[in-house]
Amino acid sequence: MVNRDEVIAVLDSCGVRYESEKHKAVFSIQEMEETGVRNPERIAKNLFLRDDKKRAYYLVSIRNDRIADLKELRTKLGSRPLSFASEEDLKSILNLGKGEVTPFGLLNDSGHKAVYIMDSFFSGGIIGIHPNDNTETVFLDSAALISVLLEHGTECMVLDFE
Repeated sequence: MVNRDEVIAVLDSCGVRYESEKHKAVFSIQEMEETGVRNPERIAKNLFLRDDKKRAYYLVSIRNDRIADLKELRTKLGSRPLSFASEEDLKSILNLGKGEVTPFGLLNDSGHKAVYIMDSFFSGGIIGIHPNDNTETVFLDSAALISVLLEHGTECMVLDFE
């Protein structure tokens, strides 16, 4: 399992510049907003989705005030019907618990079962996500995040969720 310290080590070894901020443990965007961290508009809401046959998995980072329309996303992806993945899938694929979804969990996906999808809102700017520890938020360039995930072997895409 890639834990918080290992996530930071990966960022350091890749030369990724980042800033982090510690806070109380949070399990939702609402709880995150209550922490008062800087750049709240750059905090990503992260969703772990699957198709109805459990053949395709997606970790989606969207702007925190947007709602993911799963039917629209299905159309954009050309996938089967989508729903939220189970807690069992979240644990077995990303080694994360409910309320702890983060793109860095994909570093635990040794089978590369999940595709990472980033909201185009984050393109060209920073994104705030947990480093596999929901008591901290790491702010880094969105392109650097995608670079780290691609280096790991994760398929990545950017979609417009407006």
